[in-house]
Amino acid sequence: MSNSSEILAILEYMEKEKQISRQDMIDSIASAIKNAAAKSQHAGYNLKIEINPRSGALKSWALLNVTDSVADNFTQIHIDKAKLYKKDAQIGDVVEREIDLSNLGRIAAKNVYQSIIQKVRQIEKEHIYDDYKDDIGNILTGTVRRREKGAIIVDLGKAEAILPKRESIAGEDCAPGDRIRCLLLNIDNTPRGPEIILSRASYKFVRKLFELEVSEIGDGSVKIEAMAREPGYRTKIAVSSSDPRIDPVGACVGAGGSRVKSIVRELNGEKIDVIKYSPDPRTLLEECIKPAVAKNIRIDQAEKKITFEVSEQDLSVVIGKRGSNAKLTSRLLGWKLDIAKEESSQMGLEEKLAQAAGSLGQVLSHLSEEQVSILAQNGINSTEAFEGVEEHDLIEMGFSAEEAASILAKVREYHS
Repeated sequence: MSNSSEILAILEYMEKEKQISRQDMIDSIASAIKNAAAKSQHAGYNLKIEINPRSGALKSWALLNVTDSVADNFTQIHIDKAKLYKKDAQIGDVVEREIDLSNLGRIAAKNVYQSIIQKVRQIEKEHIYDDYKDDIGNILTGTVRRREKGAIIVDLGKAEAILPKRESIAGEDCAPGDRIRCLLLNIDNTPRGPEIILSRASYKFVRKLFELEVSEIGDGSVKIEAMAREPGYRTKIAVSSSDPRIDPVGACVGAGGSRVKSIVRELNGEKIDVIKYSPDPRTLLEECIKPAVAKNIRIDQAEKKITFEVSEQDLSVVIGKRGSNAKLTSRLLGWKLDIAKEESSQMGLEEKLAQAAGSLGQVLSHLSEEQVSILAQNGINSTEAFEGVEEHDLIEMGFSAEEAASILAKVREYHS
């Protein structure tokens, strides 16, 4: 390691390829050599090491305290001998005696290299935050490297990043070598150093895709007012424009749907509803559920709740599979929704119970009227309506885990 050309090669490589300054590397190499020397025949010396940043030349000295009675040859030197290195040496001074560290030995040299590698990794991690802090909230393109405990490790060029399972879109499959676009969600500080967290599931990822694809959003003439997303299923986005000449929905959709189709391709077919924004919740609701028509709309400002009805043929679409469409509409509006079938205004709960009891009575005869009512209020009025319903959906409605399992078992038995 005392070979100057070898050290110079390390300094130049780290500076050029890893963007690590020469001084940082000099400090690391000097520290590593000190540690290695402490495990060699030079153990016990208090060393001073200098490395020329231009030539890589290494020089080393033992620092010795001047005394008139030497008790430790590694840290002390007699005043008579000290004057060979410093003519005016006096007791209490420190003199520098040059020593040769060229022969540290194979094991010590290996330890030097390992220490340097560890230091390089540490410095690289410290640089990660500086390199990527300005990209938080932006979309980056990387290469899939491997999977670790359900997460995907992505090579961004200067650093590796993590796409956690919770930030992935269910059903998307990535293989090593695939190119992938993700949102840089955050940089977490961990005991192992900064960790770059990516996301494809965040609504912010879709927002950024629209900003990149729709020039009117980029220049501010079209504004994204609200968003709600169920990753892999559907995104609803409400847009407005301060310029009356611009149709905000048309700008986002693009000619022949070109702009929104580009985003849908990036999201592997996720549905996207672009809606004209209105500050009036009634008008925004009507826009959200088109082509379905909301009737008998009642707005409860205190509870921030909207109750409305739709026709029987529109009910399943407005509610969506496992209530997902209704949840998205609710999140977009920021209001709770109570959706009913149009006839319910005349018949009320009794009709719901009668309809549910008529088709479910034989299959789920062990349920109480209240439990049948809960199913009916959630759009489940027949055994066919259980398609796609899972135990956790019933638990969310208020059923116990045992009741949910029993209900689904009886429905499956009925259809088998």
